[in-house]
Amino acid sequence: MKSSHWFLESIAADGSRLKYDIVDLPFRIGRGQENDLVLATPGLSRKHAMFDDDISAQLRLTDLNSTNGTFVNRQRIDGSCLLRENDIIHFFTAEFRLGRHQPDQSRFMPSTDSRTLLMPMGTNLSELFVANEGEFLDLLNGQGISGAAQPIVDANSGKIFAYELLGRANHPQLSGSPIRLFQLATALNRELDLSVAFRKFAITSMAPRLRKFPLFINTHPKETFSKPFFASLTVLRQQMPELQLVVEIHETAVTDPLRLRELGAFLRDIGVRFAYDDFGAGQARLNELGEAPAHFVKFDMGLLHDIHLASERKRRVISDLVKLVLNLGSVPLAEGIELEAEAQVCRDMGFQLIQGYLTGRPIAADQL
Repeated sequence: MKSSHWFLESIAADGSRLKYDIVDLPFRIGRGQENDLVLATPGLSRKHAMFDDDISAQLRLTDLNSTNGTFVNRQRIDGSCLLRENDIIHFFTAEFRLGRHQPDQSRFMPSTDSRTLLMPMGTNLSELFVANEGEFLDLLNGQGISGAAQPIVDANSGKIFAYELLGRANHPQLSGSPIRLFQLATALNRELDLSVAFRKFAITSMAPRLRKFPLFINTHPKETFSKPFFASLTVLRQQMPELQLVVEIHETAVTDPLRLRELGAFLRDIGVRFAYDDFGAGQARLNELGEAPAHFVKFDMGLLHDIHLASERKRRVISDLVKLVLNLGSVPLAEGIELEAEAQVCRDMGFQLIQGYLTGRPIAADQL
């Protein structure tokens, strides 16, 4: 039976990608020359596994009682299982990803003398492909992408001053945590795409409901000084001039005073304010802070966690940093505040804004 729309993809030693069409079903894999795909992998069984059609129109993978196992998404299968596009399959240590041709894609048809594939030795499951890549690409295209808005309040009055727009996901196969999603994006070298997708959702779906407040939006360190980022902000200001935008600059991007001054000048020209995020994480970046003062300085939550229990020396250091920020004309903002005792110490130090679970948890986009 023909099944020309599925293929197996592997990565050669030089990094190139090879595709092997699953042409006739059943399609067998193993060390024996009688298989449709012969893998010269030590530890592989002579007849290791088999692909076949299923009544559901999906592809079914069956382990043929192999000695060292067949794995789907790094889980050993017992018997057979149905497959989805982008599943990662190991025949013992030989790693493949299952792909599906688009209607207009050309296909690689291995000849009789090219169907033996040499695979590297080793007993550990390799990680050449990234799990959930297909679902992640769906997310970038808008499927399951979401967001939340967390209030930023006046430290003394408690009134809402602004909102920070946050990226989230509600895709059933992906973590909703932005940290986990960016870890996945890093593995795929798609961090910028994820940052752009989150920001696009925030601006189009959440910002219109919060027009009367300043809106803090995040950037990825890799895009902070890029021309595409500058161009996107310019277009955004032209399309939505009423938005009071504050661009958050991550601490790891605050390293070059000259570039920061140029960024500050550009943002000023288009009517956008900016904030230094995670101030105090790693290095305080005092030189950059003095050379290119931001409108807001968000003190890292790690610096302020349990500040009411901190030593007098630590509290004095942070208090001096707050005074420095104020003297430079910036607004100090305390992040990650969860307890009233923490908030009171921050007020005493001179913090003007507070953000954290104490004053407001993130509100899901569909609940705004």
